[in-house]
Amino acid sequence: MFGQLSPVKRLALDNRLPFLGGRFAVVVPLDTMSSLSNRWSYGFAFGAVSSSVLLLFSESYLPFPVPPWARAILYLVGALEVGVVFLPFFACLSTPFRTVGAVLGILYSLPWIIITVWDTFTCPSGKVLGKHQKVIVQWPSILSLVFLLGRFIYILIKDIRIRLQLEAEEPEELMEQHKMQHVRDLLRKTPVLRGPRTPLTWFQRRVYEWDPNFKFPNRIIGTAIISLIGLYTLTLADYSLSNRVFDQVKHYKDTLKQLVTACNQTEALGALIPNLEEFIDVAQKSWLATTIFASLNSVAYTFHVLCCYRKHMKRLWKGQKGFLPEKFQTPVSATSVSSITRYSGWQIAFTLWGYLIVHFVHFAFALFIVYTFILPIMHGQVLSMLAQLGTILLAIGLVIGLVILQVVLVQLFFLQDKLSPTDKQKPLALNNRKAFHCFNYFFFFYNVAMGISNCIVRLLCSIVMGTWLVSRIDRTIMQRGYEAMDAGYSTWIGMIFADHYHNNPVMVCFCHLLVSNTPGGHTVSSYSTFNNPPSEPTVNSLARRRWMLFYTLVKNPQLILLRKHHLSSALSEQKPTLPRSDTVLQAWAMTSQAQCNKATPQSNPEAEAIPAED
Repeated sequence: MFGQLSPVKRLALDNRLPFLGGRFAVVVPLDTMSSLSNRWSYGFAFGAVSSSVLLLFSESYLPFPVPPWARAILYLVGALEVGVVFLPFFACLSTPFRTVGAVLGILYSLPWIIITVWDTFTCPSGKVLGKHQKVIVQWPSILSLVFLLGRFIYILIKDIRIRLQLEAEEPEELMEQHKMQHVRDLLRKTPVLRGPRTPLTWFQRRVYEWDPNFKFPNRIIGTAIISLIGLYTLTLADYSLSNRVFDQVKHYKDTLKQLVTACNQTEALGALIPNLEEFIDVAQKSWLATTIFASLNSVAYTFHVLCCYRKHMKRLWKGQKGFLPEKFQTPVSATSVSSITRYSGWQIAFTLWGYLIVHFVHFAFALFIVYTFILPIMHGQVLSMLAQLGTILLAIGLVIGLVILQVVLVQLFFLQDKLSPTDKQKPLALNNRKAFHCFNYFFFFYNVAMGISNCIVRLLCSIVMGTWLVSRIDRTIMQRGYEAMDAGYSTWIGMIFADHYHNNPVMVCFCHLLVSNTPGGHTVSSYSTFNNPPSEPTVNSLARRRWMLFYTLVKNPQLILLRKHHLSSALSEQKPTLPRSDTVLQAWAMTSQAQCNKATPQSNPEAEAIPAED
């Protein structure tokens, strides 16, 4: 059995299971906190899991009918089932025993590939995507399984070459190179003194600027991969189902047309059928167009969340918390750690649901644009359309113009002059107070009427932006002061704080320096066994601790009064002043002599001369 072993002490379970030889351990399939090795291997492992994860969202997963209140428990059982089934992939990637992990990974990957390919090509049809549904849906999982098989073969070959001494083994270090380089850059001079900077490309300026000193953890990469595969599957299902729905609507339309013709109601309902046909045609084309835009929008959101993660982590590394609401700047420890477990699942669900919601928003905008601009032009109603559009724009322009007029009047007549010619704006000090009060009185009634329309516009903008950004878990959709009601945003904040506290490069570098400068620090491994020999003899370690205690008391004589052991009666009768160094030596000798007289004679004279520590 392989896994992460505790190098500290034996457990009671080790004595109850003697056949394990003291090597009982907990299998760690994935280090979601600090591990950055095999990131893309873990990403493809998540890709292999994606089809099973997406199956949890469907009703077809339920093996037997249960009451509505018990579905949450059934989904929990299903999630545990998926975790147990795919546990060997992650465990074989994370184990330090590379040969065993690679062999078991190969033996587990091959049956999965054979069974998945056989099931895909022997029963390819489905109810949603037609006769090629499994081929369309399962190919990302098959590709991921093939990559994992190749990865395990590579690990096995590399480990064999290392054992044959054909290749040097890479040492496992506490600190990754990119974190070390980040700390080095912090300690260097400013970029201006280092020389001219290489000009950025168009892609770096407008889209994404690569940072070699930052790497995304396995959890973030796996979440992004499952989200992209889920968007791919959901988009295809959306396209197929929408075609079936529109075909059914056209069938109902033809049936209604036949009924109207049979009942001789063509005059009364003559305009209904053409308008219905036009609406169905417009809706079908708009839905198809918005499917493409909604998919691209969701994919862009997925990558934008990665950019926001890097941006927020860098701000936290610098100690900048001003971009967060005030109540979130001091996180709760339990909430932050639990957010690590919730984030991936919630981000995937938010992405898939956000695609559907954004699709409906885009569809509504498309219908509005078509019926407002395109259809009037196609029907030769350009003049009437322009007249109506001009009326609407004139009304909106007047409202905006009156708002600007109020600002201009205040700027010209009701503010005092600039204190200095170099000031950019006038000071916030009133001038012509009586005229301002009259101005405020007469515009009061107009602003009441204008506030009604602005209230409706504000509500519409809030609804549109809230639905548009529902998949953006890194940004709250609630108003200021109500951010705690947004559970997704709270999960995001807790997650980035947990990553910040565990993966801050400066903190990791400090710990790395401590371990590197500690005797025997390089030999301690996170997977070390219980049978490791001590790094130094017990006598030398005891003598070193006693010497450090003596040195500390010499430098800090006031600590003698706080020790458990009482000094001799001669010292207790002196004045309660802090002893000097010679007094410390005398007291040390007297205490050591008293302890030696009480203790059994030892064979080591050096140990007898050194007093016992607290």
